[in-house]
Parts: sequence; C-alpha cells; structure tokens
Amino acid sequence: MNGRKAFFVLTTIYCVEDDHGIRELVTCALQSGGYGAEGFSDARTFFDRLTVQKPALILLDIMLPDLDGIGILKRLRTDDATRTIPVIMLSAKSTEIDKVTGLENGADDYITKPFGIMELLSRIKAVLRRTGDGKNTSKQLIIQGLVIDQDKRTATYQGQELVLTYKEFELLTYLVRNRNTAVSRDRLLEEVWGFQYEGETRTVDAHIKTIRQKLDAVGCGSELIRTVRGYGYKIGG
Repeated sequence: MNGRKAFFVLTTIYCVEDDHGIRELVTCALQSGGYGAEGFSDARTFFDRLTVQKPALILLDIMLPDLDGIGILKRLRTDDATRTIPVIMLSAKSTEIDKVTGLENGADDYITKPFGIMELLSRIKAVLRRTGDGKNTSKQLIIQGLVIDQDKRTATYQGQELVLTYKEFELLTYLVRNRNTAVSRDRLLEEVWGFQYEGETRTVDAHIKTIRQKLDAVGCGSELIRTVRGYGYKIGG
C-alpha cells in the first residue's frame, strides 16, 4: 500500500453493566462484530466518560450499584447533548411492565437476560439502522403548519409547542416521515418501540389518542392523524 497505513473509524458502543462476566462477554462480542466497545460498571464512571466521547449506542443494565438504569436513561433523555443517543436496555427484569417502563422512558429496545450474542448484535444493527447510527439529519419536517425539528426534538404549530413524551415524539415523527402512507399498528410497534409486543397494540392507540388531544390543544386539529379502520394510522393523503 505504498507505505501508507489505512485508518478505520469504528462505531463505538458503551456497555453499562455491573456484572464483570457479562460486561466482558458483551464487549468482546461487540469487538468481534466490528464495533469499538467500552464497558462501565457504574453510572459515575459512565457519565465521566460521556463528557469526553459520545458513543453511537448505549447498552444499559437496570440494576446498578449507584444510579439505576432507568435513572440513567431519564438523565440521558433530558440532556440535549445525549437525548438522541440510541439506548438498548439489557436486564433480567422481564415482566411486561418492566419493558414498558424502559421503553416509555426513552429506550429504543429492551432485551431480557439471558440473551444470545447473535440476537444482541442483530438488535444493535436494527436500532442503529433505524436511528441512522445515532446521527441527526439537521432537518425539519413540515406538514399543514406543524413543524417537527428532529435536532431539537420539538413539535410546534404556529409558534405553540406540543409538549410530547419521548415516544409520542417518535410516533408522530414516524407518521410524518411516512406521510400519505397507511402504517399498521404492528409496524408502528416495531419501528417506534423497537420490538414486537406479542399482539398487544393498544399502546399505539393510547399514544395516538394523547397526541391528538395535544394537536387539538394548539389548534392544529386531531384530524391530522387519520385512523385506517382495522389496520392503523396515516397522516396526509
């Protein structure tokens, strides 16, 4: 190569896990999969490192010795510097309410222990693909006066802001991105929540109802989101 060295920038993933064996297993698997990987046993060391370098994705355990994983997730999602970093929860807590709690607080996926390494790598690829490798596109989406700023994660109508939860924003943004297309409830669960609810789709309907109320409150109108009976929802068309 004419004496020149080739340099490759790896996609770096952080793993916050207090179990040394699991942390080592995950970081080794990530490195074998072609990722850069760093492991942390507690919230303090993780946040210290985060001030130096932001990762493309975070794998986050719930039960940690200092601040638990849900507390870390909430802190990440309320900080402008970290709110868009994709997060996958890795936890032994496997009830539906545990999963819903993680996802409603902004997790992009939730994997229960024990898990297979091939499944983990596959889910990581899916989340990175869905979120654009953790990089924002610095563009706005505009439809019928509603302005969605994907960088600032805000939605406004004639200067009035819709105060949306993390998942409400993701759901509304996904529908606007796919305007004029009917999207099924199952597809919304897969794309917005990052996993398939085993047939439970009422959570989509509940979120749509709340978004419609907030659209009405700022004068945009709930009819912006149309119901496709027996299938799902669409915006436009």
